[in-house]
Amino acid sequence: MEPVRIPVGGDLVLDAMAGGPTDGPVVVLLHGFPQTSWCWRGVWPALVEAGYRVVAPDQRGYSPGARPDGVEPYAMPHLVADVLALLDALGVDRAHVVGHDWGAAIAWQVAARHPERVRTLTAISVPHPRAFADALRTDPDQRARSQYMRDWQDPEAEIALLDGELEQVFGGIPAVDAARYLAVLREPGVLTRALGYYRAASRRDVEGLGPVSAPTLHVWSDSDPALGPVATHATASHVDGPYRLEVLPGVSHWIPEEAAEALSDLLLEHLAGSS
Repeated sequence: MEPVRIPVGGDLVLDAMAGGPTDGPVVVLLHGFPQTSWCWRGVWPALVEAGYRVVAPDQRGYSPGARPDGVEPYAMPHLVADVLALLDALGVDRAHVVGHDWGAAIAWQVAARHPERVRTLTAISVPHPRAFADALRTDPDQRARSQYMRDWQDPEAEIALLDGELEQVFGGIPAVDAARYLAVLREPGVLTRALGYYRAASRRDVEGLGPVSAPTLHVWSDSDPALGPVATHATASHVDGPYRLEVLPGVSHWIPEEAAEALSDLLLEHLAGSS
């Protein structure tokens, strides 16, 4: 994998890691909060070896060349537009789209709203946005699990996170990975921009959001403290295409880091079956 820079519109440029044959089927790997493209380091070797062209960007707010000020630039339509612009810059009409955490939330949106651009979808940890919204409304367990999202709306959240809470958030992540993420998040303004994803989230994000038609793999871990079973199991009703749920027992929220080998095997099977 080699570093590349990818323009995504205006003056925004995403840093990314890319590897594999330039004529191979494209796989886009979207990281979540508070990670970077580094979270895929245990996954991309298997994909490259299998002949895929792998592109893993540091998303807006994380890439030095894509850190707009304010909250509105981190609203979902802009995050989706970045993925579409990335595909345009790569010169590909359709790609396999894989996302974890916020990356999965974005991937669901891309697959549902722009199905012509998605060959397959792999959503890791995060359920379909409508299933999640329903669970927040009806499931006390999910509301309790998601309290942190409300806490991070507080403008003082950065202080607590940088004063030790981030280390708690990273529980279960190997120390080498956590240190790398923390180094980025401690750069001036990066954490505020990363929290912009939460602060810009809106009920409008699910307006007009229909089911996904692309072949979909949903990977969830039953020891995830943030995402419970209700929305996970409701997700099947929001996918019209082939759908598969895989549950990783005893794994925390940080599936790409903690269960990279199992995730790689699932991805290779999913992508090969839909090529």
